[in-house]
Amino acid sequence: MSQDSACDLLVLHAVRLKGMADDDEVVARFGLDRAEVSELLLDFQAYGWITRVDFAGTGGWTLTEAGKRRNEQQLAQELTTAGAQTQVESVHRDFLPLNARLLLAGTDWQLRPTATDPLAANKHDDPNWDARVLGVFDVLARALGELEPRLTACLGRFAGYHDRFSRALERVHGGDLSWVTKVREDSCHTVWMELHEDLVATLGIERGAG
Repeated sequence: MSQDSACDLLVLHAVRLKGMADDDEVVARFGLDRAEVSELLLDFQAYGWITRVDFAGTGGWTLTEAGKRRNEQQLAQELTTAGAQTQVESVHRDFLPLNARLLLAGTDWQLRPTATDPLAANKHDDPNWDARVLGVFDVLARALGELEPRLTACLGRFAGYHDRFSRALERVHGGDLSWVTKVREDSCHTVWMELHEDLVATLGIERGAG
């Protein structure tokens, strides 16, 4: 049976997944009530779990170290209550080789080596090159569609990754190439990196370790 997450967990976790998020982005991440989110964010600021930052003309909330520890406590308790440890670990193991493919495809999307420059930028003027890379993204989208139900069977908050990734990929196939790597939008890269962070945070793994 799938576990429903508490609102306070979802709000703090949304800030973690986004890295930096304003109130509206936190609301949108899990479809939460705007007034409740704003109240919780102010509470979390008072507790020292989040802080407001501004950078290069953008701003939002970000976790403090104390907030990260609090979120880890919430996630560990939820994982135990849901009895989901084994299932999430299994999905994480299957995710890792897919993540390696995503990283390689991301590099190929940004770079297209030439005979004289191995780090030449991909100008997206070779349709065969881009089609090959997007073929990898198509495979990853299908794989994500198989992984997500295994997660949502025990933790409902994992819902939506496949749809978000697929919508971004549809836009890329439709000609808007920016949806591969757009920042602070549900691009292919953003959605995939959020899922990676979600898995390691849920399992209490340091990001560099898996």
